[in-house]
Amino acid sequence: MSDPFPRGRTAIVSTATHGIKGADGADAMELLSVAALTALKRAGLRPSDVDGLFCGLPLDFLSGLTVSEYLGVSPRMTNNNRTGGSSFMTHVMSAAFALDAGFCDVALVAYGSAQRSEAGKLQTPPKLDPIEGGYKLRYPIGSYALAAARHMHEFGTTREQFAEVAVAARGWANLNPQAFAQGPLEIADVLEARMVCDPLTVRDCCLVTDGAAALVMTRADRARDHTSAPVFVLGAGEATTHARISQMPDLTVSGAVQSGARAYAAAGVGPGDIDVVQLYDAFTFNTILFLEDLGFCGKGEGGPFIAGGRIAPGGSLPVNTNGGGLSCVHPGMYGLFGLAEAVDQLAGRCEEVRQIKDAEVALAHGNGGTLSSQATVILGTDATL
Repeated sequence: MSDPFPRGRTAIVSTATHGIKGADGADAMELLSVAALTALKRAGLRPSDVDGLFCGLPLDFLSGLTVSEYLGVSPRMTNNNRTGGSSFMTHVMSAAFALDAGFCDVALVAYGSAQRSEAGKLQTPPKLDPIEGGYKLRYPIGSYALAAARHMHEFGTTREQFAEVAVAARGWANLNPQAFAQGPLEIADVLEARMVCDPLTVRDCCLVTDGAAALVMTRADRARDHTSAPVFVLGAGEATTHARISQMPDLTVSGAVQSGARAYAAAGVGPGDIDVVQLYDAFTFNTILFLEDLGFCGKGEGGPFIAGGRIAPGGSLPVNTNGGGLSCVHPGMYGLFGLAEAVDQLAGRCEEVRQIKDAEVALAHGNGGTLSSQATVILGTDATL
């Protein structure tokens, strides 16, 4: 069967982020609404134009309803699929199908969280796990530390290589005036930081911030009514392998192998065609794992692959050019911020010092749960159609 994905038939016509440096007293819904209204305004649209709503607030499992009410919209379809940080990549994929089928005409994907202001720590619903609960594994870092340790055991990956991921992310954040964490960061700083869950120190872990993001999608045939630089959805794919880390089939191989392959096939491109990469770096280990599983290097080669600044500013493979979840923003779920950065890079809207010249194809990858859900979106300029 040929791939059914509507390659290039839908486009992202605007993006917006808000509140990354602080919520200033706003709650998650208020942050989301500012980002959503800004993205709509940039596209020359009003809330009443939205007939497809895709969202997910941190602790609101009926967010499709509450966001609709708050924005004053009455969408023909809503989707608040919750797969963790990969949710928003799945939203873009679903929106592409819905737009192409005519189920909706204007799709809004939005998220907001005041995690840092309201809690100062990861906000997750209580987990009463009868299988893993007795082991008191810290959630979610314990799961990622377990996978990182296994990768080190099997392939010789080192803590210094994890640290290089954090240093590269900070290098990009230092070029991004919106980034929450800026300033010097050296490998020694990461290695000598407080150990949270061996082998991951606090500098191997993502930030806890506030923030909101939104993007607006339409069909390609009307995209230029809303922007001079539409970014087209070329392909997408997702994969779910488990929920609990104890049930992950292989701690060193994620579902990104499947989601990436599906996205590449739909887009008609491969890893060598990607100009800029946005990965879900909740932990430094993630970046190495996903570079392997998405085909940028071989399995077990991720540590040496990123050495020498390959993914840092000036390197041959720009990764997480906004600073990622490690240094730019991570308000509970990061995925939509990576998508927004990928779009802005292709549209040429980033600051000159971090704008990737002549970028035509971008990959944005989301991760949810404890390496449980993986979703990949590939975007392109009109040169790729």
